Amino acid sequence: MSEAKLPLSVAIITKNEEERLADCLASVLFADEVVVVDSGSVDRTVEIAGQYGAVVYDEPWLGFGRQKQLAIDRCKNDWVLVLDADERVSPEAFVEIEKILADPGKYVAFSLPRKNFFCGKWLKHAGWWPDRVIRLFRKDRAHMSERLVHEALVVDGEVGFIDAPLTHYANRNLEQTLDKINRYSSAGAEELFKRGVTASLLKAVLRAKWAFWNNYLFRLGFMDGPEGFIQAATDAINVFFKYAKLRELAKNQETD
Repeated sequence: MSEAKLPLSVAIITKNEEERLADCLASVLFADEVVVVDSGSVDRTVEIAGQYGAVVYDEPWLGFGRQKQLAIDRCKNDWVLVLDADERVSPEAFVEIEKILADPGKYVAFSLPRKNFFCGKWLKHAGWWPDRVIRLFRKDRAHMSERLVHEALVVDGEVGFIDAPLTHYANRNLEQTLDKINRYSSAGAEELFKRGVTASLLKAVLRAKWAFWNNYLFRLGFMDGPEGFIQAATDAINVFFKYAKLRELAKNQETD
C-alpha cells in the first residue's frame, strides 16, 4: 500500500458500533477523509471514530437511505466510498480502487462483490455471493435512495466492476440476528405502508413460506449447511413479521 492518501472520502453511518467500527476504519486508512454520521451511540463508537481521524457528525435517525445521504453530502472529495461499520475493504480491493481513482475511464460508479459472513460462515448461495453492491462513485453523479431499509445508490452514468470483494460480517450470532429481524421488519413494514401496500395474516404466512423455500431450495441455500438453513429460516421470520407489522399498522390507522 502506498503511503500517500488517496483523494477519496469514505462515508459511514453508525449507532453503537464499538465492536466493529475499528476494523472497518483500519481497512480504509488509505483514504484522506472518513466521514461518520452517528445517531446517538451510547458506547465508544464516537471515541473510536475520532481515534482513527474520522470527522464525526451527530444526527437523528432518518432511515438508512437518508442517513447515508447525510454522510455523503458532508464528504469533500469528488469520489466517495460508502461502507457499513460491519464491512471491510480487502487489500485486493484497495489496489483496484487506487487504479480506478487514477483513471476511472467512462465509469462514474463501481460495484464490488461482498463476502457475506453469517454466524461465522461465508455463505455462497441464496443470493449471498457475489452480492454485488455499488459503493464507489462520483459524488456528483449518484445519490442514495430514500428507502428506510434496503437502500441503494441511484447512479447517473455507466457502472464499472471491481473484482476484489468487500468483507461483510452481516450477522455475528443469533442474538444479533434476532435484533436485526425486529428492526428491519419494522422498517420494511413502514416502507410498505407508505407505499400503500396492504397485508393480511394469510399474506404474511404465504410470503414467509415462499421466502424460506426460495432461499433454501431454489437458490441452493441448503448447500451452505446448517447456517444456510438458519439463514433461510431467519429470512422467512423477517418476512412474516414485516407483513404482520404492516397489517398492524393498517389496523392502528383504522382505530385512530
